[in-house]
Amino acid sequence: MRYRCDAGLWHAFHRHRAGDPRAGERCGRSADLSGWELPVSRETIGVLHGSQLYQALRSGQTLSPLIARDPTLTIDDAYAISLDFLARRLADGERVIGKKIGVTSKAVQDMLGVHQPDFGFLTDAMLVEGDIDIAGRRLIQPRAEAEIAFILAEPLRGPGVTPEQVIAATAAIAPCFEIVDSRITDWKIGIVDTVADNASCGVFVLGETRADPRMHDLPGLHVTVTKNGAPLSEGYGAAVQGDPAQAVAWLANTLGQYGVTLDAGDVILSGSLVPLEPAVPGDVFEMQLHGVGGCTARFI
Repeated sequence: MRYRCDAGLWHAFHRHRAGDPRAGERCGRSADLSGWELPVSRETIGVLHGSQLYQALRSGQTLSPLIARDPTLTIDDAYAISLDFLARRLADGERVIGKKIGVTSKAVQDMLGVHQPDFGFLTDAMLVEGDIDIAGRRLIQPRAEAEIAFILAEPLRGPGVTPEQVIAATAAIAPCFEIVDSRITDWKIGIVDTVADNASCGVFVLGETRADPRMHDLPGLHVTVTKNGAPLSEGYGAAVQGDPAQAVAWLANTLGQYGVTLDAGDVILSGSLVPLEPAVPGDVFEMQLHGVGGCTARFI
């Protein structure tokens, strides 16, 4: 089976792992994923678990934790799995439009039992305009989280990217709901499970308002969230690694290790400002990013 990938990370990741001198090269849009021969064990791991996660996504069924079935899995294995999982979605015609950073706040780390950030890919199929149809999108166990989205005007490539450079490269920030959704039964995940599962990304909703990040104190931005009209939670930008721009810098620098760039036009979800909240049909979540604007996630 041959997949085509516009994410740019697959080749760079495995060049990096193999010590290939071309590790700094970024594969172009629609690069062929089958062009590199991986060590059989890692390739097999990626294909096996990537296939299972893809089938879980399409069927709406969950899997037992990957790490429970194979305790030897590493973070590198998990990212190899996530890339195979992504490749199958791209083979269906989806297109990468950005990236997400997960597990950035202490509240989410404590809730999920993980203690370091991770990242995943956003595709055009994940962007929701209008109501979120849980059954139609085969969301399994969705949870809503309020975030600040960065829309890049210029590319960012690590290492050495600073929060100030992130701000300078950003066209606008926007209020956002990310709807995370684990393909792992009952959210019984460790860091390996969530990394492999594309950072547990389900779908996302962008608010209509756009704001210049230079005009705001990002760590001080205050968000309030309601669920079905009742107050639910509140938080500040500082909940995301002390500064949402710092989280984006972390992503740029992490990807920079593999020669991968955050592109102009990318949407970057910087991490949750509040604890995750389960969602069922009929729920309506509203967030207000004070001084910026609002966003609504309505589930049917």
